[in-house]
Amino acid sequence: MTDAMISDTMAVPRRDILAGMLVAGATVGAGFAAKPAAAQPPGVLQGKVAIITGGTSGIGAVTAAVLARAGAKVAFNGRREALGHEVEARIRATGGEVVYVKSDVRDAHQVERFVAETVERYGRLDIAFNNAGIDRPPAPIADTDILGFDDQIATNLRGVFVAMKYELPHLVRSEGAMINMASIGGRHAFPDIVAYGASKAAVIHMTRAAAQEYGRHVRINAIAPGAIETPMLERVRRDWKVTTEQLVGPYPMRRAGTPEEVASLVVFLASGASSYISGHVIGIDGGDLS
Repeated sequence: MTDAMISDTMAVPRRDILAGMLVAGATVGAGFAAKPAAAQPPGVLQGKVAIITGGTSGIGAVTAAVLARAGAKVAFNGRREALGHEVEARIRATGGEVVYVKSDVRDAHQVERFVAETVERYGRLDIAFNNAGIDRPPAPIADTDILGFDDQIATNLRGVFVAMKYELPHLVRSEGAMINMASIGGRHAFPDIVAYGASKAAVIHMTRAAAQEYGRHVRINAIAPGAIETPMLERVRRDWKVTTEQLVGPYPMRRAGTPEEVASLVVFLASGASSYISGHVIGIDGGDLS
């Protein structure tokens, strides 16, 4: 979509519209009701063991619940211990098999321990959803805080790499599946989010490279959400000073997605239904604007 087309679509600054296209998080406003995701068949992942990074809230927490509902044993991590135990208790209350392990993807030793504990507990690893990621307030490159830049790269990019490094040997043995969290912001260049966009673009490259290296034994794909109903939009609305209607207006579906819809895509890519799909970036954005 050209700048002129964007201007015709909605009379708000280009930066404000693009804010809605670069995050994997949103909260739908009135008039933009989301459709419920299709329920996953019970048992479609029965006997499988899944690991999720960044599962204490948002897409990660919902995906942990959906994977457990589909029959998988699930281990997830995150830095926020209280939230982690809340998610764990909520899933167990519905009969799901899940364990929370406090760890930080920025620390390679903690990630190695997280993966090792998961395999020790459950005996194998079949599915990896490398979801952990952070955002920062927008700023032009010349005004970007270096420490903030480094933190996003350490979390969004290096964190995915480290998780892949320790997960892949186990996934090779089980001939499993890996799903990495990218973003529409990694597929298209947007202003004022250079670290976020660069980190997600690099995740896409790593995903494709890993699929080339391990394709005989592991299916490796990335997903690239647009605006999804998570707490991240609250920060986007605050930092970009835009309304929800402005964020979702340019999308053909004219609504934000739900974490359940993203989780359904993860289940599909983790299951045998996607047995001939590898090395791809699957958009989930209500209609790509490119």
